[in-house]
Amino acid sequence: MVETSTRRPPAPHPAERARTIATRTGPATLLPSAASGERGGPRVSPVLYHVHASGSVSLLLPDDDHLVEVASRSSSQELGVMLELVDRAPVELREPVRGLLWITGWLRPLDARAARSRAVAIADGRPDHRLLDIGHGLTMLRLTPASLVLADAEGTHSLRPHMFSAAAPDPFTGYESEWLRHLESDHADVVLQLTRHLPPDLRGGRVRPLGLDRLGLRLRVEGERGDHDVRLGFSQPVDDPAQLAAELRRLVGCPFLRGR
Repeated sequence: MVETSTRRPPAPHPAERARTIATRTGPATLLPSAASGERGGPRVSPVLYHVHASGSVSLLLPDDDHLVEVASRSSSQELGVMLELVDRAPVELREPVRGLLWITGWLRPLDARAARSRAVAIADGRPDHRLLDIGHGLTMLRLTPASLVLADAEGTHSLRPHMFSAAAPDPFTGYESEWLRHLESDHADVVLQLTRHLPPDLRGGRVRPLGLDRLGLRLRVEGERGDHDVRLGFSQPVDDPAQLAAELRRLVGCPFLRGR
């Protein structure tokens, strides 16, 4: 189990962190909820999913999937389900999961016209050849959210759909993975300098870059007695690489360090 520091700098709002996980399109699992009466059914990995800003989720499943059959024969044309999204660290860690987002709501298949409309909307921002297989082996379904639960290093938080839709994903969502991998592979000296901010009892472990957001940098300390997550806060929120480089120089204590 990963432990966290008891005194932590401010983190982005839970709804913002949830939007960020939803945007990353990490591993996902869909399963019937207790309310559906289908509890104990098989867990399903969608062929493709897309979480819209509203919290609604578009999912592609094979035509013969169990959940497609159950949702299609439901008298209300809606099936209670839960979608689990996994936020995995972009660097290789012995405990790679950074957070989980559960979206619980109602699933129903879309007719051909609605499915095509959603596919076009998704493709505008996220082209994917699998969208062309709707109606040719794949069915699109819509998950209408009732509630969301976020669990990460900052704690566990229950969210309403309107809170999720009002938030924005972190500005570094599309930049974080490459930046953290670069920091680990090419700037081990910088990571070493960051250890000066760690509590004394954690400085003997292996320090790894874990996460980046507009309010700070997260480190994972892998030690003999377990793993610990530590947040290093920025002096002010940042939203572009130049500001990030300046904050990294401040944390390292080297004003001439060049950032990427």
